[in-house]
Amino acid sequence: MKNYENVLLNKLVDKYEKSKSFSGNNLVKQSFTLKITELFPKYSDDAEYELFRDVNEAIDKLAERGFVSYKKQKNAVVTSVSLELQSLNAVYLFLKRTPKKDVNEKIRGLLQKYRNSNEILKKYCDTQLQRITENKPVKFFEDLTSFENILKSLAEVLNIQTEIFQRDFSARVLGDSKAFEKVKSKVVAILYEYGDFPNSETVLEDLNIIRNPGHVYFKGNGEITIGEQHIDFSGLDGDLAISSSLLSAIKEIKVTGDAVITIENLTTFNSFKSDNAFILYLGGYHNTDRRNFIKKLYEQNPTKCYYHYGDIDAGGFYILLHLRKKTGVNFLPYHMDIETLKKYCFCAKNLTENDRKRLEKLMDSEFHDVITYMIENNCKLEQEVLD
Repeated sequence: MKNYENVLLNKLVDKYEKSKSFSGNNLVKQSFTLKITELFPKYSDDAEYELFRDVNEAIDKLAERGFVSYKKQKNAVVTSVSLELQSLNAVYLFLKRTPKKDVNEKIRGLLQKYRNSNEILKKYCDTQLQRITENKPVKFFEDLTSFENILKSLAEVLNIQTEIFQRDFSARVLGDSKAFEKVKSKVVAILYEYGDFPNSETVLEDLNIIRNPGHVYFKGNGEITIGEQHIDFSGLDGDLAISSSLLSAIKEIKVTGDAVITIENLTTFNSFKSDNAFILYLGGYHNTDRRNFIKKLYEQNPTKCYYHYGDIDAGGFYILLHLRKKTGVNFLPYHMDIETLKKYCFCAKNLTENDRKRLEKLMDSEFHDVITYMIENNCKLEQEVLD
C-alpha cells in the first residue's frame, strides 16, 4: 500500500524548502498548504473509497503527531493540509530526510573545495554558489556522491596531455573504471556551457579522453617519414591512417602540393579529390595529438596555403576558429561562403533557434556577411551535400 503519510509530508516539505521562508527572504509569514484533490485527483471520487479512507487515516496520524493541521468538511472530506513549522525537525526525522540546509552546506563545501582547480570550474562553482544563495536548485546536482565525482572529473579533465581511454581516466580519477560513465553527460554539459569548445559532442575527444584509440587520416600530395620508413602517398588512390601512438615517431611530413586542407566530416574526406593538396580529416574536433600533427606539418611546410573545409553553420565556424586558436595556424575557410550557399540552396536546412543564437554571437567576426545571409534566408548547409 502507498505510504500516504510520506507522500503528504514530502510534498509539504518540498514546498517549504522552495519558499522565501526557507531562504530567509520572506517579508510576511507564510503557510504551506496542499489541496488534497490536487495531490490525489481521485480523492473525492465516490468509486475510490479505499483511497479516500487511506488518505484520511494518514492525515489523522500526521495531525496526531503535530506535523500537520487540516480543514475538513462535514462529510469528512479533507480540503487541505498545512505543515506545522514548529515540528519541522521532527518531520525531517520521521521522513529520514536530510534538511535542505544541511545538504546545501555540504554542496557549498564541495564547490569551495574544487572551485580553484581551473577556470571552467571556477565559473561553474561561483554560479552555483550564487544559486544556493537565491534558493535556486544547483544545476546537475542529484546526490552528494555523484556530484563530487562530477567536480573531481572537471578538476582533472583539463590536465590530460596525451590520449587516455575513458575507463582508464575513470579509474585514475574516481577509483572505479565505470564511475565516469555515470556522470559523463553532466561533465560534458558543464564543460561545453562554461568552456570554449566548438561542439558538445566532441568535448571529451578534444581533451584527449577517448573511447577507442585515435587515428590521424590523411591523403593527397605528400610524403611522410616514420622512424626509418619513408612513404610517398601522393601516388595512392586512397588514404592512410596513423594511430596516435605512432605520431611521436614521425620525423618528417612533406607536402608536395600547394595547399593543406582540413576536412570536418568523414564522408566528404572520403569523396574529396584534389591534384594539388594534402588532405587531413579533422573529425569535427582536434585533440592534442591531432593539433601536434598539424603544428609539425606547418613547421615543416610553412609556405603552403592552409584551408579548413567545414559545414556552413555555427558549428563549422566555431571549429575553424578553434582550430586556429589551438594550432596557431591561420586556416582560411574553404567553400564556406555565400556563393556556396546559393549554389546548393536546394540542399539547405532551416536554422534552429539554437543555431540563430550561436550565429548571432559570431556577427562581429569575419563571417559577418555569410552569417547575415544565413539568418536572413533561414539556411545552413552540411558539407556532405557538396560536390
